[in-house]
Amino acid sequence: MASAASQRIVRVPSAVARLLDPLPVAPLEIALRHFLAGILARHPTLVDRIAADKPRRIAIAPTDLPFVIVLQTGNASIALKIERARNLASVDATISGPLFALMGLVDGAFDGDALFFSRDLSIEGDMEAVLALRNAIDDADIDLFSEAAASMGRPVVPVAHAGRRIAAALARIMGQSATDRREEAL
Repeated sequence: MASAASQRIVRVPSAVARLLDPLPVAPLEIALRHFLAGILARHPTLVDRIAADKPRRIAIAPTDLPFVIVLQTGNASIALKIERARNLASVDATISGPLFALMGLVDGAFDGDALFFSRDLSIEGDMEAVLALRNAIDDADIDLFSEAAASMGRPVVPVAHAGRRIAAALARIMGQSATDRREEAL
């Protein structure tokens, strides 16, 4: 039986994942690199907290998408690469879960411990690297919609507000209200 938390997590429909599978990942990788560069520029302590230690490769693996985001940290930098391989033997740690749960971890909509214990989130490998990433993100208080708006060079408040409204509508369509997400985080 699925936990209450897993019943509320919106998952990318498998039909959408199948449509994304043959598409090239280069455009997404370029967009995510730009997005990450903006976040790092606005939150420079992330680099200090995550990349100050030895080099590590952390895979962020959305279980409902056909690709993996790999963060290479160390040497006072953080780089991003998208890979299709699910068997990432060369990574130090892997964080797996539904895309919207992973995004919710970044912006604080979901509690990582609750997702982990409900088995909606899986962590393998170097726990120290994962905890450093988690703590740095928590301390940075990142709002993904505001970051996306800022990375597009648009006025942050109206674009972020519109993004939140679109996300809430999509969540309702896919079976979860935005208030359910926020209540779950509390």
